[in-house]
Amino acid sequence: MPEPETPVGKYMYCIIRSPEPREFKTRGIGERSDIVHTIHFRDLAAVVSDSPVVEYESSRRNMMAHTLVLEEVMREFTILPVRFDTVAPSGAEAIQEKVLKRRFGEFHGLLQGMEGRVELGLKAFWYEDIIFREIVEENPPIRHLRDSLMDRRPEETYYERIRLGEMIENAMWKKRDEDGERILARLRPLVYQTRGNKLVTDRMALNAAFLVDEARQGEFDEVVKGIDEEMGKRFIFKYVGPVPPYNFVNIVVTWED
Repeated sequence: MPEPETPVGKYMYCIIRSPEPREFKTRGIGERSDIVHTIHFRDLAAVVSDSPVVEYESSRRNMMAHTLVLEEVMREFTILPVRFDTVAPSGAEAIQEKVLKRRFGEFHGLLQGMEGRVELGLKAFWYEDIIFREIVEENPPIRHLRDSLMDRRPEETYYERIRLGEMIENAMWKKRDEDGERILARLRPLVYQTRGNKLVTDRMALNAAFLVDEARQGEFDEVVKGIDEEMGKRFIFKYVGPVPPYNFVNIVVTWED
């Protein structure tokens, strides 16, 4: 028996305000060269492409395909990103009725809040040798315990080494809070909203996203540049943006009534 064909639905990328039908140059997810286009209800539109009704893996290739569509659309429109791997199980009618019409007021309010604003991201990583030297120099109990362990066998000092590790970790969290706050204090006056994200390595002191008025982006850039010049001997900074505003809005769609 031949296997049944996979049904075709619509892959969703974002919501925009646009009363006119549009097509975009970037091709859709799935490497089928599907045209990215819009589905409308009144002046709202969902940016979509044809797609088999499947679950997309969070691979780099798929995530990049999704992001490239958003990056093209956001060059012209304010966008509300839709969560990755959102596939309408049928055609345009499901999106019109169950997404755009049902949530019309919600999306208009969110678009109004995002209008004229961009997301920027900043991560700060300590230079490992510098941060450990600072911790030892600034904390006499840590320095004394470390010195007492020198030239002693590890099996003799097992519990002391555990205690030293705990002391260093506590000191790092304290310094992380202090350094992160120093950076944020310089940036907060320029931003509409801030989101702190998970710190994913011991060397990371800050991982934050900022919603900034487009009119103040140049000013924000200059402050980040000044922070880098002032603190660059202690930190490696990674500054990105504008990027799709996932930290401030991420539309989740369900198809059940």
